[in-house]
Amino acid sequence: MALTRALETALDGLTYEILFVDDGSTDGTVQKVRDALQPGWRLLVFRRNFGQTSAIAAGIAAANGEYIITMDGDLQNDPSDIPMMLETLKVQEADVVVGWRKNRYDDLFLRKVPSVLANILIRKMTGVKVHDYGCTLKLFTSETAKDLDLYGELHRFVPVLARLTGAKIVEVEVTHHPRRYGRSKYGIGRTLRVLSDLFLMYFFLEYRQKPMHLFGAVSLVSFMLGSIILGYLTILNLMGEPIGTRPLFFLGLLLIIIAVQFITAGFISEQLMRTYFESSNKPPYAIREIIEGEAEPGSKAKC
Repeated sequence: MALTRALETALDGLTYEILFVDDGSTDGTVQKVRDALQPGWRLLVFRRNFGQTSAIAAGIAAANGEYIITMDGDLQNDPSDIPMMLETLKVQEADVVVGWRKNRYDDLFLRKVPSVLANILIRKMTGVKVHDYGCTLKLFTSETAKDLDLYGELHRFVPVLARLTGAKIVEVEVTHHPRRYGRSKYGIGRTLRVLSDLFLMYFFLEYRQKPMHLFGAVSLVSFMLGSIILGYLTILNLMGEPIGTRPLFFLGLLLIIIAVQFITAGFISEQLMRTYFESSNKPPYAIREIIEGEAEPGSKAKC
């Protein structure tokens, strides 16, 4: 296989394992990979197509190494970039190295233009300064990779998920080749999915541990506007003017109802957030390292 040959060449001199994840393919890929397997390599075969996010999550969960690399199997990414990414991670003491396909060989209008626009929007909303969120070629420390909460179609937001854990992220330019194998399933039709996931990521970044700050603020604004409207109409009614058929009256009632719904949603979200952290034994923070002072010879520790 061209992929295994490229990986062996790129990783020569390193100690590594290779995990292949087959996402329910029906084109004979499983047999080709099976024939190419070597001792220490593994192939995970899904029962059906579960999507790229699930494939990445399964590979990360099964990996045993100190560092974990994710990449597509179509060789548009070049395995020869891996040693450079590993060196970058070590030198810069980073947790994640993200590939940037600066010179990208993809269809201009169906892939490149939507991708550029999506990347700009994601950067602006999340504050995570990465040029190419969609590049699968990424390098992680094992601890960082296994802390990612990957589900749904969040693989394109891996840098954002890593930032949630406090990871240090750096970006490097990587080689990108024209597609030689398979057929792309991505295009402009996925734009709406990206946008909906982007709002979820923004919520996670800003309000994951404090959802009441969002729901409470919306509730307060809605309640104040509704109260002002209804207060104004009450004065008119006391002056003898009918208000029961005015659209403004129904708008005021609607705003009060919205306020009640949002404050209730805030209470529920706070309870769910606390239940999540307590039941999963996950602290709402991440410690990079613990540094202890060294006692001088012959001295006694004081508390």
